[in-house]
Amino acid sequence: MPNERLRAVMESGGWTYATLAEAADVDPKSVERWTNLGRTPRRVTALKAAEALGEDVHALWPALRQARAARAVSPELVTLYDQRADLPVSTFVDLFSHATERIDVLVYAAVFLHEAYPRLNDLLRERTAEGCRIRIALGDADSENVQQRGREERFGHGIESRCRLALMHYRPLLDVPEVELRTHGTTLYNSLYRADDQMLVNAHVWGVNAYGAPVWHLRRHGNGGMFETYTESFTAVWETARPVEG
Repeated sequence: MPNERLRAVMESGGWTYATLAEAADVDPKSVERWTNLGRTPRRVTALKAAEALGEDVHALWPALRQARAARAVSPELVTLYDQRADLPVSTFVDLFSHATERIDVLVYAAVFLHEAYPRLNDLLRERTAEGCRIRIALGDADSENVQQRGREERFGHGIESRCRLALMHYRPLLDVPEVELRTHGTTLYNSLYRADDQMLVNAHVWGVNAYGAPVWHLRRHGNGGMFETYTESFTAVWETARPVEG
């Protein structure tokens, strides 16, 4: 059955299959099937198309209102840890050691890495020698969000000093072209440690230090999904972060 609502919106706005396909990053034939056959696109694609058209996504595709069946276990979830303290630092080291393309780190401080594994900078240098690109985003100790996090953790100025200490640990890497170091002042809901298609996500819980909060180990499984959600989150923060000068 044709999607008459979509057809009307496209006609009133002068949209063609080709122009809407470009806006939604799909093939024009897909848009034609949405319109003439009433096909429903994937949620992410539908949101892009609806935003371009200036319409409510559920008005265009009511089927998207239906709740998806819950999965007992996501194919992306490798392991779930009750708290970060349960993970030996070797878990992080092994993750980074096997990276061949990229390593992304988004934290406020995470000084436990250097404290428990003093060779971390050497390891990162070795990875760049193999062609790996490394991006590290640390909390800006002077930002309001970092200071608020410290108050929530009830550590006073502890987190600010940890951010400065983390920056001191990573500064020797500024002479490595493949390493980028930035500071950010965002509200951080999770700390992210990515190595190629694997990622450790350390949740942030109000009033709890990160070492006492859960961690989930993800592995990319196809397109979209949780891995992609956290990857996009990293990118969004990275684009607002300020490069650290050498």
